Amino acid sequence: MSKTLNDITENGLFCDGDWIEKKDQDPNGEVRLIQLADIGDGIFKDKSNRYITNEKAKELNCTFLEKGDILVARLPDPLGRACIFPLEGKYITAVDVAIVRIRNKGINPEYVMNLINSSMFRSQVKQFESGTTRKRISRKNLAKIVFDLPPFEEQERIVTHIEELFSELDKAVETLQTTKQQLAVYRQAVYSSVYSGIAELKPITDFFEITGGLTKNSKRSELPIKMPYLRVANVYYNRLDLSEIKNIGVTESEVERTLLEKNDLLFVEGNGSKSQIGRVAIWDGSIEQCLHQNHIIKGRPLGNMLPEYALFYLISGGGRNQITDIAKSTSGLYTLSTNKVKNLQIPVCNITKQQQVINEIASRLSICESIEQTVDTALAQADAMRQSILKQAFEGGF
Repeated sequence: MSKTLNDITENGLFCDGDWIEKKDQDPNGEVRLIQLADIGDGIFKDKSNRYITNEKAKELNCTFLEKGDILVARLPDPLGRACIFPLEGKYITAVDVAIVRIRNKGINPEYVMNLINSSMFRSQVKQFESGTTRKRISRKNLAKIVFDLPPFEEQERIVTHIEELFSELDKAVETLQTTKQQLAVYRQAVYSSVYSGIAELKPITDFFEITGGLTKNSKRSELPIKMPYLRVANVYYNRLDLSEIKNIGVTESEVERTLLEKNDLLFVEGNGSKSQIGRVAIWDGSIEQCLHQNHIIKGRPLGNMLPEYALFYLISGGGRNQITDIAKSTSGLYTLSTNKVKNLQIPVCNITKQQQVINEIASRLSICESIEQTVDTALAQADAMRQSILKQAFEGGF
């Protein structure tokens, strides 16, 4: 018989979460706010760290979550993903998360959660989505989606089979993720072994001119010159992500000061996270006339050190230790500045030796990168396999 989420939540609950503004929040509050970042595809991710007080929750007439509720994300990615809420205590959720609470003993919430995550349900979500820059689905439209609900015994059988197959898949994924962790350890071991034999250190300023970038402000939109520029979101460890490049208004003098050249070192200035502060990459020159924001610090080569040699050291254990040491503030946060970067020290050797170091690292890491690519492909296939299992469960039949 065809059903909707409204039908199966009779005597239960089907509603949106609560509209909680920043002014309503209190880090010392007793009620935790569950957010979109917590909602995984069949998994509760338990990532958020926002709270409000009991008094504020009562004042706003908030809906408290119960263990076993199904939480459905009304924003991507992916749109309409769902998970079972596994916690007990005082919790509420954000307005962009729908709460599905099933009281009917003849309906298995795990079955419904898996159904919502299936391609059959998602295809209907796609039909009812709205928005241009970021897709969303309203709870009203979620309630329009129709699905079949088999007898309880059949629900139980399907859920059991899904769990068995997912368990096998999870074991494979765990092995793949362990392999990735081992590859990361191996990569650091390669760096350490190569640079450990170079004893002499000299200031980075002997080899690179360190300068800051453009400070963003509202007046820049009025400037006649508009040019592309790099942000923190574009720079990672030995990797650039240029999928989204924005433009900024600048003066002629600023262009001369912040224009990037191929082989410039790029340091991420501020992140707060110890593991992400000071990410370093090399500018590849793929965008002509590109500038950089002040949160990206530039190292212009002076010609006496190969950029790749410096880069590999700065992402090695020794380089990372230096960066985190100088970046740590008295408040416990991690931030860089041009002056802090100028205090970095680089192992010194001649250009010939530098090239040998680069070649050795590249040679030893080529196999590692090949394996990592294979692992990433397998992990992507595991995600596709999960959807395939759900498709078979709700469309093809087990």
